Amino acid sequence: QLQLAESGGASVQPGGSLRLACTASGDALYNKYCMVWIRQAPQKEREVVAALHTSGGSSYYSDSVKGRFTISQDDATNTLRLQMMSLEPEDTAMYYCAAAYRTGSYCHVFSPSAYAFWGQGTQVTVSS
Repeated sequence: QLQLAESGGASVQPGGSLRLACTASGDALYNKYCMVWIRQAPQKEREVVAALHTSGGSSYYSDSVKGRFTISQDDATNTLRLQMMSLEPEDTAMYYCAAAYRTGSYCHVFSPSAYAFWGQGTQVTVSS
């Protein structure tokens, strides 16, 4: 069974950068799972902020992070990453990696509840 573990969360100042990692164990990610990063801020709903292998093979980003975050997957180390730049206080949230079984050439971006596998989360706090 796939297990996911996030790391890399920290407290940073506005304008700073962080790189989150999600290490997978129990199964290989390559070509088997649709991988996403989801965040939940206090008193807000969970939000898919980045996803791999969406329509046309491109990556998906929510409007709130587009141009600042980059999602990637390292198949050699079975690791999903999220490079976050120009961080804003609004990016403060618990960040989770999540996975769903991949059933086609491309991955659809589902609502967060549709992803079957989740890590425990890593906290990102952006404040001065």
